[in-house]
Amino acid sequence: MNTLMNIVFFASIVLYFVSSVLLFSGSVFKKQTLLKLAWIGTLTGFAVHTAYAVMRGVVAGRIPMSNQFEFATMMAWGCVLLGVILRVRLKADWILSIAVPIAFIVQSYAALQPRDINELMPALRSAWFALHIGTAVFSYASFALAGCIGVKYLVSAKKGGETAASEHLDQLDRLAYKLIAFGFLMLTIVILSGCVWAEQAWSTFWSWDPKETWALITWIIYAIFLHQRLRKSWRGKRMAWFAIIAFICVLFTFAGVNTLLPGLHAYA
Repeated sequence: MNTLMNIVFFASIVLYFVSSVLLFSGSVFKKQTLLKLAWIGTLTGFAVHTAYAVMRGVVAGRIPMSNQFEFATMMAWGCVLLGVILRVRLKADWILSIAVPIAFIVQSYAALQPRDINELMPALRSAWFALHIGTAVFSYASFALAGCIGVKYLVSAKKGGETAASEHLDQLDRLAYKLIAFGFLMLTIVILSGCVWAEQAWSTFWSWDPKETWALITWIIYAIFLHQRLRKSWRGKRMAWFAIIAFICVLFTFAGVNTLLPGLHAYA
């Protein structure tokens, strides 16, 4: 079973890589055939990825989100899911050119982590597990997409000047804002559910564990953006730079804390 699971896991990485290449080539050479093949490849990769998550969940007897490997692979899955939904709603292939490469990179990072299936720690055996970790997956995935849209905004603006394709730039701006707002909502649920769960597991709502602290810092940063968004000056390039810089904080919360500041959340 482990061999089959490994084949399925690496197959999803290969499919995301191939789809990323097709998306890039189709966009550069304006070939709809390549973009259609990329769409098929993305859906196939997502189906294979979903199959892997189900298989791992069945073998483990739990939701597969209990360690760094599992969280990373589910974050990649969340990126593709959001990308597929947005592509269907907006009918824009450029969304996949952001979501799929992110998934490939995060899946590749996951491949470097230990893939052993272990029993849940006693502290993780809680009804709050699925809500707390599941919302974190979509929060991080949303922030990742928003950060990369910020990069695309800056590149698009530089290529054509300040007034370049204003409609497209406005679309990028609004989409990044909506993704940040959604990610912020999910992160709020992460923190609140974590507080309740921590009280049950460790008899304290907040312990200033490094993971908790950096999650709060991330929440505050995005809260500042959403507040300042009411001001017109926090649109356009300011939004793009914010989305990029804020996502760096997310990356540190996701991977850096575990490496440099291990604490109660060292398992994830």
